[in-house]
Amino acid sequence: MLRGRYFSQPRFPFVPGYDLVGRVEKVGEGVDGGLVGRRVAVLTETGAWTDRVTLDAAELVAVPEGLAPADAVAVVTNGVTAWQMVHRAARVLPGQTVVVHGASGGVGTLLVQLARLAGATVIGTASASKHEAVRALGAIPIDYRTEDVPARVREISPGGVDAVFDHVGGPGLAGSWRMLGKGGTLVSYGSASTLGDEGHHLRPYLPILGRVVLWSALPNGKKAKFYYVKRWPKLFTQDLTTVLALLSEGKIEARVAEQMPLDRAADALGLLASGKASGKVVLVP
Repeated sequence: MLRGRYFSQPRFPFVPGYDLVGRVEKVGEGVDGGLVGRRVAVLTETGAWTDRVTLDAAELVAVPEGLAPADAVAVVTNGVTAWQMVHRAARVLPGQTVVVHGASGGVGTLLVQLARLAGATVIGTASASKHEAVRALGAIPIDYRTEDVPARVREISPGGVDAVFDHVGGPGLAGSWRMLGKGGTLVSYGSASTLGDEGHHLRPYLPILGRVVLWSALPNGKKAKFYYVKRWPKLFTQDLTTVLALLSEGKIEARVAEQMPLDRAADALGLLASGKASGKVVLVP
């Protein structure tokens, strides 16, 4: 988004910040006064990097008091994204095998955990330095830099896999499609490989959407879907409540790579851009 490459972003200048956790200080007319003092989570898409923000009460989700705020905010966008892709887009079932690209990232770590919780075997791509962390989550790691990922996946799952979660986009998307077995689902949810491209920010998504439509029309039993976190807006608060409950019960864990004060936002972005962070980078007011 800060590079101007996000497909639904506003024009510059704007305050960034996709999600937040905070306490309600006051409410407007007609809003339940019992909300004051409660800790809540919300997806904002922009505007969260500030000390105070005005929100629609209908979009707030209660955060269990036992959760650390950094852990809670780590599963707002990332957790709902992972939950909906596993359970609503791909409908992962026990005994299936899935591939998670970027298995050490903020969304990837939660995809691995939720797919494992659903009873699936998980293959996760990551750089070699992050393989130990991927194994600790219960996934089989593949080094995307040095290995032929589609060939390695076929070695592990000769009949193909039941789902692939791909945030990379670009030319590699065809490889993700080839990994699928009969009845498998490819879920595309980004285009990280094209961040350095020039031109209109929607341009990288057009080939993805075209392929999704084409592949889904083929009579081979496979499916391709493009996912965006607001795809099911009416289900967002319900699904975030579910994810926070799983976190509170210890069934999943948040991966917080670093917590930094709000005035070090630029350093936090630098850490993300370096590729060295394994999990969520959290800003603290």
